[in-house]
Amino acid sequence: MNRPTQSRRWIPKAETQEYDEMTKNPQEAYLKTITPKYQAVVDLSVLELLSTHASDEVYLGQRNSLNWTAHQEAKDLFRRFTDDLRKIENEISDRNSNEGLKNRTGPVKMPYTLLLPTSKPGMTFRGIPNSVSI
Repeated sequence: MNRPTQSRRWIPKAETQEYDEMTKNPQEAYLKTITPKYQAVVDLSVLELLSTHASDEVYLGQRNSLNWTAHQEAKDLFRRFTDDLRKIENEISDRNSNEGLKNRTGPVKMPYTLLLPTSKPGMTFRGIPNSVSI
């Protein structure tokens, strides 16, 4: 699905009709090669829809209820897992704010957020949902 820039035609070989077209009108040849506008809009709309977090989204390491099991050992392990995720999120945030790690921010100052466990509602480029429904 994620292919809005996928080429729709092969690069033309010399001495073919497509090659002649490309040399005479490169813009027209290029437009025939890229994804049609309608298909690109559909693809990007679906991607945005699937990438947007709902206000009631449950993330990895979260539960709607604290009484999801009667087994105390499972609850203790889950609590430890949740604490580990919180530590990971803090570590990612610390690395993002460390100017010495230039690969974390780069010239555009865009921090790494993809595997941060939690997110606010909307399209945030962060958050690991507890499950995915399509």
